[in-house]
Amino acid sequence: MKHRLSDYDFPAELKTMTERELGLLSFEIRDFLIDKVSKTGGHIASNLGTVELTIALHSIFNSPVDKILWDVGHQSYVHKILTGRAEAFDSLRCFDGLSGFPKRKESPHDAYDAGHASTSISVGMGYAAARDLNGEDYSVVSVIGDGAMTGGVAFEALNNAGSWKSNLIVILNDNEMSINKNHGGLSQHLGKLRASQTYLGFKRQMKKTLEGIPIVGEGLRSGFGHIRDAVKYAIVPGAIFEEFGFTYFGPIDGHSIHDLREVLTLAKEMDGPVLVHVVTKKGKGYRNAESDPSKYHGIGCFDPETGKTQGSNEGISYSDLAGKTLTTLAATDDKIVAISAAMIDGTGLSHFQRMYPERTYDVGIAEQHAVSFAAGLALNGYRPVVAIYSTFLQRAYDQIIEDICQQNLPVTFLIDRAGNVGNDGETHHGIFDLSYLSHIPELTVMAPKDGDELVAMMEYALSTNRPCAIRYPRGTVEDLSLDRAVVPIDGRCEVLQEGSDVSLIAIGKMVAIALDTAERLRQMGFRADVINARFLRPMDRETIIASGRKTGRIVTMEDNVILGGFGAEILTILASEGLWEYRTLCIGWPDKFIPHGDTDVLFRAFGMDAKSISERVRGFIEGTS
Repeated sequence: MKHRLSDYDFPAELKTMTERELGLLSFEIRDFLIDKVSKTGGHIASNLGTVELTIALHSIFNSPVDKILWDVGHQSYVHKILTGRAEAFDSLRCFDGLSGFPKRKESPHDAYDAGHASTSISVGMGYAAARDLNGEDYSVVSVIGDGAMTGGVAFEALNNAGSWKSNLIVILNDNEMSINKNHGGLSQHLGKLRASQTYLGFKRQMKKTLEGIPIVGEGLRSGFGHIRDAVKYAIVPGAIFEEFGFTYFGPIDGHSIHDLREVLTLAKEMDGPVLVHVVTKKGKGYRNAESDPSKYHGIGCFDPETGKTQGSNEGISYSDLAGKTLTTLAATDDKIVAISAAMIDGTGLSHFQRMYPERTYDVGIAEQHAVSFAAGLALNGYRPVVAIYSTFLQRAYDQIIEDICQQNLPVTFLIDRAGNVGNDGETHHGIFDLSYLSHIPELTVMAPKDGDELVAMMEYALSTNRPCAIRYPRGTVEDLSLDRAVVPIDGRCEVLQEGSDVSLIAIGKMVAIALDTAERLRQMGFRADVINARFLRPMDRETIIASGRKTGRIVTMEDNVILGGFGAEILTILASEGLWEYRTLCIGWPDKFIPHGDTDVLFRAFGMDAKSISERVRGFIEGTS
C-alpha cells in the first residue's frame, strides 16, 4: 500500500489490485475520511457506509466512459477519492474548494450534479436512451439510497425503466436509514428481503439444475416458471422489483468486496434493467457514527477520538425553537398535527414527536405527498403544520397552489433553512422561496427577524383560518428585542429606527444586517430608517410608502434572489402608486446559482454583509453608484 491516497493512479490502478489489496484500501479510505471530514465538516456516516461499494464499482466499471450516477450526492466522497481528488479534501465544502456533492465542472467522472433525492434512476434512463440512440456501448449505473426510494419520482422511473427494457443498472444502497428512520411500505418490504436468503438460494439452485439437463433443460426451466413465481410470492412478499420488470439480485453484503464485484460483473453482462440490492451499515468503521448515524449524517468539525463537535454555536436554533413552540401550542389544541418529509430531527419536530407521536407524520422523501396529505387533514378540521427545508419545498410548488391555496385551507408551512445555508451549496440554498411564494393568492408569507418573532408568527398562523408560510434561516436564533415588547403580528411592518437620509427595509435574517448597516451609516454621517417588513404577503404598503416619502431613497434587503423577491414586490407597489420619484436599490442574491462555502464568507464575497452594503448605500445616497 502507498503512503497517501493521492499517490495512487485512481481509478485505473483499482483494476490491477487484488481483492486483499482492495480490502486494505477500504481501511485506508475510512481513516482518511474520518481525518478530513473531522476538520471540514460534511456527510460522514453515509460515505463510511459506501466504501466497499464504491471500490467495487470503480474496479468493475470504467468511469468516466461508464456513467456512475449518485442519488442525493452526499454519498459520493469515496467516489471523489477514487477519481483523483484525494488531495483536494482539505478544501471540502469550502468556498472555491471541493464540493460535497458531484459536480460536472469538477471532474469528468461526475456525470450528474445531484443534491436532491430520488432522481438518479430517471437521469440514468436519459443517459441510457442517449447511448442507445447514438449507437454507443457503455454501462449506466444509478446508485440510490433506500431513503431516496421513498420519493415518488423514483417509483415513476422504476415503472418506466422496467417496461422499457434498455440496459440500466440500479444499485439500491440499503442502509435502513436516510437522515431519519425510513417509513412506508417499501422500507418494510426491504426489511423482509434482508431476511429472505432462502428464496434467493432456491432460485439460483433451480436455475442451475434445470440448465444442466441436456436438451430439455430450457423447456423445463420455462415450464417451471410458475413454480418459481409461487415460491417467490410465498417467501418474498411482493417481490416488487421483479414486478417492475427488473432482474433482481440481492440482498448482497455491501461490505464484501468479493460479493460486490461478483454480482456487479454479472449485472454488467445482463440484458435489460437490473436492480442490485446492497445492504450496508451507515457509519461503518467509526463507532461514533455507527451508534448515532443521524448525528453524523451531516456534521460540523468534530474530534475524531471523542466524536464531540467543535465550535458549535451556543443557544437554540431556529429549528429547535420552532419544534418546541409547536409542541407548546399543541398542548392546548388537539387539532394541531405535524408533518415532515424525512426530516423530523432536522426540522426540530423531534420535540413534538416525543410528546405527540400519534399526531406526528413522517411521509418519507415525498414533499408533494406531504402537502396534499396536509390538505386532506385540513379539510377534516385539523391544523396541519408542514415543516420542510426551503430547497426541498420547491418540489411541492404545484401542490401548494392547487391543493392548499386554491382551496384556502388552514395549513401552516414552516420553511426551514431559508436563505443561504453555506457549505452544502447550490442545491441546498433556500434563496428562491420568497420569489416562488410571492405571487400565490390567499397565502400569507412571513419571515421573523429573531426568535421572539418566530414564536409570535407561529401563534398568529395557527390562529388564522388560511394558509400561512413562515420562512426562517439555519442556525442560532437572533435576539433583536432591543428591550421592547414584540409588536403584534397583524400584517404591519415594525419601525425599528427613525432616519431621514435613506429607508432600509429588510425582511427576516437581513433585519440584523440592516441594523448593523444603519450603525455604519451613522458613523459616516447618515441617518437611516430601519424597517422590519415581517410580511411578504400581505405587504404593509402604507408604512413603506410613508418611509419612502420621508427619505426619498429606499433600499430593500433580503436573503433571497433579487428577481421576483421581496424587493421586486416593493418596486411593484411603488410603480402601482406612481411613485417614480423614489430612488430604489435592491440588495439580494444575484441572478446566478450561489456556490458552497461558509455562510459568512459567501455573504462577504457577494456583498451581502453589513460592511459591503453600507459602502454601497453610501454611494447610493451620494449619487456616486
